[in-house]
Amino acid sequence: MAGHPKRSSALIRLDDPNRKYLSFINLIEAHVLAAMRRRHGVKLPKVRSALDYVRKQFNVSRPLIDQTFQTNGLDLFVERYGEMINVSREGQKAMKEVITAYLERIDRDTIGLPIRLYPFTRESESAALPKDDPRVIVMNPAVSFGRPVIVGTGVPVSSIYERYRAGDSVADLAKDFRLNVSAIEEAIRCEAA
Repeated sequence: MAGHPKRSSALIRLDDPNRKYLSFINLIEAHVLAAMRRRHGVKLPKVRSALDYVRKQFNVSRPLIDQTFQTNGLDLFVERYGEMINVSREGQKAMKEVITAYLERIDRDTIGLPIRLYPFTRESESAALPKDDPRVIVMNPAVSFGRPVIVGTGVPVSSIYERYRAGDSVADLAKDFRLNVSAIEEAIRCEAA
């Protein structure tokens, strides 16, 4: 109809029937989508078209979390994306490396479902990947309701950050939480981002 904005289907299907909250699976989908959008500035219509192509080829409803996307589905996505915008082979390779780096931050169970996410805590100044970004922070729906925590501790990142903002020093926080200084710094960096 003329005068009415056209609405596209959502790239991420919200699992909450009231459409207020993201599920852990939605968070994983957003994490993978961020690899395409942030690092390469891929426009949503192009992502949508390429993902639709992968959905049809592999008969999967949610390719961003499906394990087949991580293997040969990613190659197909990058190839399809490359055809759509006529990107060079170097561009395709760079995009595949970025998405792979994001996918490697996801732990999966024995049937391939995402169970843990290690978010990036450092922003890089350039298009380069933060390859040295440590796995100090984890999001696991079985720990602290999926909120970011320090790996192996269950200590919420938000608790550390709130005390830091209130004036506690990094050294004092490390002593109080019995963590090393670098873990405290990553928690602060993660929450500040």
